[in-house]
Amino acid sequence: MKAIVAVFLLVLTGFSSPAVLAEKKPIEQKVVVYNWSEYIPEGLLEEFTKETGIQVEYSTFDNNEVMYSRLKIFKGRGYDVVVPSTYLVSRMRDEGLIQPIMRERLKNFQTLNPALLNRSYDPDNTYSVPYLWGSTGIGLNTSKLNPENFKSWYNLWSSQLRGRLLLTDDLREVFHMALKINGHSTNSINPDEIKQAYELLVGLMPNVKMFSGNPKPELTAGKVDIGLIWNGEIATVKYETPAFDYIYPAEGTTMWIDSFVIPSRAKNVANAHQFIDFMLRPEVAARCTRELGYATPNLAGKDLLDEAIRQNPIIFPSNDILKKAEFQKDVGPAREIYQLYWNKLKTMIRN
Repeated sequence: MKAIVAVFLLVLTGFSSPAVLAEKKPIEQKVVVYNWSEYIPEGLLEEFTKETGIQVEYSTFDNNEVMYSRLKIFKGRGYDVVVPSTYLVSRMRDEGLIQPIMRERLKNFQTLNPALLNRSYDPDNTYSVPYLWGSTGIGLNTSKLNPENFKSWYNLWSSQLRGRLLLTDDLREVFHMALKINGHSTNSINPDEIKQAYELLVGLMPNVKMFSGNPKPELTAGKVDIGLIWNGEIATVKYETPAFDYIYPAEGTTMWIDSFVIPSRAKNVANAHQFIDFMLRPEVAARCTRELGYATPNLAGKDLLDEAIRQNPIIFPSNDILKKAEFQKDVGPAREIYQLYWNKLKTMIRN
């Protein structure tokens, strides 16, 4: 009875029992980030946590469709920051999987290149914030193959490459090659054009040794000599092995912007904005380009780079290259046609 009275008096006088005090401990701050493999400088997450006290739960994916499927299954839950490529932003927006960005919380947004903002997939960047941008072209080991023989996408169909070719594990990038060879847009929604591209790609399969979402180690280990590959992979490899080179095929490359988005049911929205703003700092943006080999959309960050990096055509392509390139767009219902043919192609190769 005395114990009951004592507890009652404690409550009345504003004191709490040890159990109640334990419940009032501050909740650990965190942000849950879902990003591409090997797509953030080493140690940067720890620096963010040290500065802000926000713990980062970090996981990775190897291709856009895996990321998109996972977020769709979770209905916009489970993550606070995700990094999709160009065309997926509009699809995820239309399906209610991402939420508008609170621009007022991003003081470093002003550092971004206006030429890479307000694109058709996200007018006024209501839902996305550019992180890095780049291209997908031909990467090869010039000690094994003569780069002069690979100026066109169609050169990858050469019989000398049988069993020596790597393709990125990315449906849209693989179809891009065949669509461009046939004179069509990488964003074609014409069933006949997509079918023609598939039929051309069937003829490429004898040359394909593997599909990979992480192509750099396959090239550096000598498992393949040439591949459809992202520019940053070659830019970083070339620092240590100058024999590797990158080619922009004559028909034109596919270009992409990888952006930060916040899922519609993110639990840590304020922390997500704080993380994005941290990544937009000029010194952080410059570090991403130095270590990852991809172009920063951050003008102030680009100014911090050495002249050799700013003038590196693998990282920052010329205007002539950009004029011939295409940015991917969401192809809507036509993606089901692409997916059908993609599944057939992948059954022809056993990685």
